[in-house]
Formats: sequence, structure tokens, C-alpha cells
Amino acid sequence: MKLMCAAVCLCFAAVPALAAEGRTSLTLAEAVRSAVEKNLDVRAELYNPAMAQADIRKNEGIYDTTLKLDTDFNYSVTEPSSQFTTGSPTNRIRTFTLNPGATQLVPTGGTVGITFNNSYNHNNFRSATSLNEYWESDVTLNLIQPLLKNFGREPTELAIMVARNSKGESLERFRSTLSDTILRVRTEYFKLYSLRQELEVKMTSLLLARKILDDTKARVNAGVLPAMEILNAEFGVASREKDLIDAEKAVQDQNDVLRVLLQYPGRDEIIPADVPTKDPLTVNSEEMVKLSLDNRPEIREQRTALKSRELEMRVARNRTLPDLNLSASAALTGLDRQYNRDLEKVGSTDYPVWGVGLHFTYPLGNNAAENEYIKSKLRLEQARTQLHSLEVNVENDVKAAIRGVESGYKQLEVTDRGRAFAEERLRSFIKKNEVGLATTKDVLDVENDLAEAKSNQIKALVGYSDAITQLWRTTGEILDRTGVHLSGMEGDSLYELHARD
Repeated sequence: MKLMCAAVCLCFAAVPALAAEGRTSLTLAEAVRSAVEKNLDVRAELYNPAMAQADIRKNEGIYDTTLKLDTDFNYSVTEPSSQFTTGSPTNRIRTFTLNPGATQLVPTGGTVGITFNNSYNHNNFRSATSLNEYWESDVTLNLIQPLLKNFGREPTELAIMVARNSKGESLERFRSTLSDTILRVRTEYFKLYSLRQELEVKMTSLLLARKILDDTKARVNAGVLPAMEILNAEFGVASREKDLIDAEKAVQDQNDVLRVLLQYPGRDEIIPADVPTKDPLTVNSEEMVKLSLDNRPEIREQRTALKSRELEMRVARNRTLPDLNLSASAALTGLDRQYNRDLEKVGSTDYPVWGVGLHFTYPLGNNAAENEYIKSKLRLEQARTQLHSLEVNVENDVKAAIRGVESGYKQLEVTDRGRAFAEERLRSFIKKNEVGLATTKDVLDVENDLAEAKSNQIKALVGYSDAITQLWRTTGEILDRTGVHLSGMEGDSLYELHARD
């Protein structure tokens, strides 16, 4: 009975915890927070929304006011073209111009401009009806407005709108990367928990095998058992020592995997503080499918891309129209020998000039614009088909994830019963061994079955939590479930940081 008591105690008692030195307890929430803040894949993905913000600002530059300044000096000496020209036998003309101005695009697609033209002219002509030295100035306001093709906000701001949608797509890709990272954090965290539990099982199994070996040696020395039983017991110890070495290596490897995933500082061994849940999860298939179609970042990204394709199609259709542009201008002019008098005449509004016109162009056949429109319609239909395909696959993924949760919960009960049966079998074989009805090998084989049953129980527990995590990822609610909330401004601070450099 002494051996039986020792065996039962070793089977049911957990291996005592080792000293806390060199170990760090880590909760699942802390692991998720560390990954969100420090994971390198997440940080790298964050640059895409920042670059998308730069694209938006770049395309908004079409509304930047353009300043211009034209200046020119011209001096010419020419032979007189008429014998009636009096004065010098040659014509000497000096001209200087200075014309500042500005242009501005307006949301309707038109361009508004203002120009302040200044011209100084000097020549050596002698005439009673003309000036040989004078300033000529005008302030001109002009407008060019498309009336058919390229008319309206959408054709004008196409690049801006597409860039905004592209940023929305990049934010959904960031959300998807973050979701995948959290999924992996939870999986790797509980995998470490599983491997540590497996390690404890291997240690318990080894301690029992050593106890059996010591007891077998004592019974062989007492002449109760043949010497062959010692070899069986030693083989059992050796095989369990190998299993323990493998389990220790697996724990160390998994520590490194989790440390890199979380970018966790230090070299202490990570000890999971949280255990997988055994609570039942009630799910409704139809609600889960609806939730996934609303929340999955991949679907939201595709829907945003679809908006861009629809916008491009509308603009392409607009660009099949003829070019009909309205041009209008109005100017105030002045002319005088002295520049200040010239400006006074401009300001007096006594010498206005204005004009208005229409300009029509249309290429025969219009093949370029028509085929661009056809291409845009094909791209739109392609995007709609891709979205539908994604929705169908997501619905299938949700149903599979739900089945995984249901199956995982059933496994908990099955593996619990399996462990209970294996423990009872071990008790029975220990008793048989004590009365000579079972060999040492039989006891070790049954103990192996118990170790496997414990392992199955651990795997079922972790598998159930992993199935829940996979369901959350499939329905797109993993961020909310883990307390991670996005503002939609991700990447903006990174853009602003580099904009200030």
C-alpha cells in the first residue's frame, strides 16, 4: 500500500512551483496590450495609414493658390519700314513688362485667375498722334469653366476622394493586421500555458517512474520480484527523462516566440497568469454571420474599394461628354506717360474691357474616353464579384468557427472523463502489482495512458479557448472583445511627426 499511496499523491498533486527568481507573471490583458503597442508587424502596418494621409494632403494641393510672376525686357534696333517715318533712320524700341498674378481651382472644375499686367514702352518714333514713351497697365480677372466634360466636384476631386477611400482601406488593413496579431497573441499565450502544463505532467510522470524503480529494486532485493523488473522500471525512467527534456525545450522555445511577438523586455521566463476558460459560449449562427458581414475588416476594406470603383465609373462616364468650356474675362486698363497716372486710370474704372465665349471640342469616335468608361464598368463589376465572394467565404468561415466552439466544448467533458478513467485504472493496476497480478511494465504502460489523458485534457481546454478566439476573429469582434478600440485616426500622429521634421 505504501507504493500505491505515493503513486496516487504524485498523480493528483501538482508539481510544486519553483522559486520566483528569473520568472515573470504575465496576464493575458498585459500580453495583448504589449503586442498592440510594440509588435513590429503592427507598427510597420501603421505606416500605411500615415502614407495614405500624405496622399490625401498631396491631392488636396490642387486647391492651392498658384502665384506667378512674368517679367521681360526687350530692346530692338530695326530699319524703318516706311519712308514717311520721321526722326532717326533706325527704330530703337525698349519694352519692359512685369506681370504678377494668381490662379485658383474651384470645386466646379473651373479656374479663376487674376493678373496685374504692367508694360513700359519706349521708342524713338516721332508722331503727333502717338506716344513714344508710356506705361500701360491692366487688372484682368478671367474664368474658364467646363460645362459638360469635367464639370462638377467629382471629376475635380476624383484623386482626393480616391485617396480618402484608400486611407479607409489602409485603416481596415491595419485593423486586420491588429486582429491577426491579437489572435496569435492569445493562441501563443495559451500554447505556453499548455506546454507548461505538459511539462508538469512529464515531471509528475518521471517522479512516479523513479518511485516505481526504487520500490522495484527493494522488492527484487527482497526476492519478491525477478531482476527483469528492474530493467523495465529503468527503461520507464529513461523514456520519461527524454520526454521531460523535450518538454523543457518546448517551453523555452515558446517563451522566445511569445517574447518576440510581444517585444517583451528582459530575459525572465514568462509565466501565464490566466488560464483558458471552460465557460460555455452561446452563439446564434444567423447573428454571428450578420455581425461578421458588418465588422470583418476585409469586407469593410472591399466595400470601401467598391466606393472608389463606383466613383471612377461616374467620372469616366462624365469624361465621355464633349468639351464645352465657358471663358469670361473682365479688365480695367490704363495708359499714361507716368506710372502713377497710369495706375490712377486703372483704378478709375473708366476703361473697362470684358469678353465672354464658348469653346467646343469633341473627338470623332471618342474611342479613348468610351473605352476608359467600359474599363471602369468592368472594374466595378469585378469589385462587386470579389465582395460577394468574400461575403460567401466569410459566412462559411463563421459556421465552421461556430462548429469549432461547439466541438471544443464537448471535448472538455470527454477528456475530463478520460482522465478520471485513467486515474482509476492506475489505482487498480497499482493494487494488482502489489499482489503480483500486474508487472512493473503494466503499471508504467497504464501510467503512460494517464499522462496521455492529462495531455488530452490540457489540449482540449486550450483548444476550446482557441476556438472562441477564432470565432471572435471570424466575426470581426476580437478587438472589442479584448478591449482594443480604434479611433480611425491611426497613423495621423505618425504623419504629423514627420511633417514637423
